[in-house]
Amino acid sequence: QVQVVESGGGLVQPGGSLRLSCAASGSIFTIMGWYRQAPGKQRELVATAWSGGSLNYADSVKGRFTISRDNAKNTVSLQMNSLKPEDTAVYYCYARAIPAGGYWGQGTQVTVSS
Repeated sequence: QVQVVESGGGLVQPGGSLRLSCAASGSIFTIMGWYRQAPGKQRELVATAWSGGSLNYADSVKGRFTISRDNAKNTVSLQMNSLKPEDTAVYYCYARAIPAGGYWGQGTQVTVSS
């Protein structure tokens, strides 16, 4: 049984930092990453990390967010710096398993506000 569990998130002032962590279990995962969904908007990609080492970022977070992955532990983290109010959203961890199937975490709220 595949499980995806997130931790982190919370309230931070503009310009501040937060770190999100995610642990997946129950399979081997090709892609692990983060998506987010703001109120009234569609879920969007934030950053992904492939098992082979490739990283991908949304343009809106490049230079501010850093994704890191530990293949041996099936964990992925997202370091978020220079946070802006527009980063406010529910952040979801995503893991694509072998042989098939995408799995989501329960989501964690990130609020950037003064």
